[in-house]
Amino acid sequence: MTKKQKRLFIQILIGAVCFGAGYLVPEAGPWKLIIYLAAYLAVGGEIVLRAFRGIINGQIFDENFLMTVATVGAFFLGDYPEGVAVMLFYQVGELFQSYAVGKSRQSISSLMDIRPDYVNIEQDGELVRVDPDDVEVGQIITVKPGERVPLDGIVLEGRAMLDTAALTGESVPREIVPGQNIMSGCIDTNGLLKIQVTAEADESTVAKILELVENASSKKSHSEQFITRFARWYTPLVTVGAVALAVIPSLFDGMWAMWTKRALTFLVISCPCALVISVPLSFFGGIGAASKLGVLVKGSNYLEQLSRIKIAVFDKTGTLTKGVFDVTSVDPVGVSADTLLETTALAESFSDHPISVSLKKAWGKPLDSSVVSDYETLTGQGVRAVIGEKVVHVGNAKLMETLGTSYTQASGIGTIVYVDIDGTYAGSITISDQIKPTAAEAIRELKEQGVAQTVMLTGDTRKVADAVGASLGIDTVCAELLPAMKVDEVEKLLETRPAGSQLAFVGDGINDAPVLMRADIGIAMGGVGSDAAIEAADVVIMDDNPERIATAMKVSAKTRRIVTENIWFALGIKAMFLILGAFGIATMWDAVFADVGVSIIAILNAMRMLSVKTFTKPSDARTVSRTEAEA
Repeated sequence: MTKKQKRLFIQILIGAVCFGAGYLVPEAGPWKLIIYLAAYLAVGGEIVLRAFRGIINGQIFDENFLMTVATVGAFFLGDYPEGVAVMLFYQVGELFQSYAVGKSRQSISSLMDIRPDYVNIEQDGELVRVDPDDVEVGQIITVKPGERVPLDGIVLEGRAMLDTAALTGESVPREIVPGQNIMSGCIDTNGLLKIQVTAEADESTVAKILELVENASSKKSHSEQFITRFARWYTPLVTVGAVALAVIPSLFDGMWAMWTKRALTFLVISCPCALVISVPLSFFGGIGAASKLGVLVKGSNYLEQLSRIKIAVFDKTGTLTKGVFDVTSVDPVGVSADTLLETTALAESFSDHPISVSLKKAWGKPLDSSVVSDYETLTGQGVRAVIGEKVVHVGNAKLMETLGTSYTQASGIGTIVYVDIDGTYAGSITISDQIKPTAAEAIRELKEQGVAQTVMLTGDTRKVADAVGASLGIDTVCAELLPAMKVDEVEKLLETRPAGSQLAFVGDGINDAPVLMRADIGIAMGGVGSDAAIEAADVVIMDDNPERIATAMKVSAKTRRIVTENIWFALGIKAMFLILGAFGIATMWDAVFADVGVSIIAILNAMRMLSVKTFTKPSDARTVSRTEAEA
């Protein structure tokens, strides 16, 4: 319990004791008024003070003003118990609201635990703790078992299992080895790591996540904007209505006390607490639930729109595929498979292109680059090199045609590398980008969530793109696209989407940033995604699992459903009790239920967003139980 909650609890306790004592005091004498006044000041003094501050600041018509006028009026009419009860139960509702908001905030604020407190730097043979802001790019830091990785970097030494639950919602540890990139915020569970820093503290993964979370509440949904506009007009109108209810009938029948009491009851009933509290709380809880599941939503407006996605557009490499190229087949002609692979790896040994890296990885042995000479890059075709005394050409089919080499068209799906040795065709090597194991299931789940059309945009060849699209069940495949052409394709889709629906684009590379910004909802793969893609996106998937998109849509749908329920429930009950109050049927005690009771029910309904079990599959049970326990 926070200090504020403890203070509020003590105020309620004092007020409740005085309230009970008031019933024991005889009607005659001033003690009943004094005791009830003490109870009123204990629970309502702060509200009265806020009302006066609002009047001074020109913000007159709010719930504090309504509660103060109604309860002070009740005291003047001699209805002491009713006046105290309104404030007492209102504060009970405030305490309950504070608890609910606190629970909601825990799901997000628990992310703040990933902020690093220190960094281990080796000085004079000893590890010294320094502030993360004092560490520069290129420095070597040490992370010991049990410590949180403080900064982004590349592992130079050591192997370890990383706990990434705080970032991705995934409870299964992930192995890290030398040469791999490592994100700040992960926990080193069992190994000593030496890491070369690649980003300063302000640009680290942790800093970006915290910035996204802290700014999420500033981007309000349409529902929240509606409630804000509604309250701005609603409160003055009901105040005027209450004054009219007290004055106009009294001019005809002279029963000022009766109509004033009805007007005060009318004011208590009219307080818009249920709407003002429950709608933002629902979206806050939804953003928290999504963050537990490894999905960072940059604002409640984006959370609200996710469930309206009807067109889902995907980049291929790094989004639906792993973005890691591997040699899938070696087809030698006139030479051995080992000779073909070694020769090709030597020819590509001076390049850092992903294709070259995959060839060197497939050979898996040290390469003697000293035997390579006269290396030349042939733009758009491949490379030429002299290896020993042999002239080797490695590249695409266009290169073979330029050389006049008689070659056999390879039938594999992927990038085909053809090899010519001393003017003779020596075979081909097929390199493929592996499809993510969850990609097909992700597409199926999206269609279950109501996505009417799935589209894949890629710069890869038509043959490869069609094969990937067919295996995943993609409706439309657009291949051999430049980045600008991707934007054009999205523009065409935006023109054809149904009214009120949303188009989402999912990508990961820096070339996807323009498309992410143009789409209604931009979704970036955060684990391997570029900084530009994450910056441009509205939603970030932290574990690169495309299934999380459907999960985020489920969170969005449930949030919207709860918000709609609360709006209609609150407005319906308020309208009914306002009519009953105007006709004198509803009493001040009924007004307490119409205000505080409805608020508590709406808050309880909104708190349903705090559970993430309904959004996960049985296989995710470990993740859910762990994240909820930490929250």
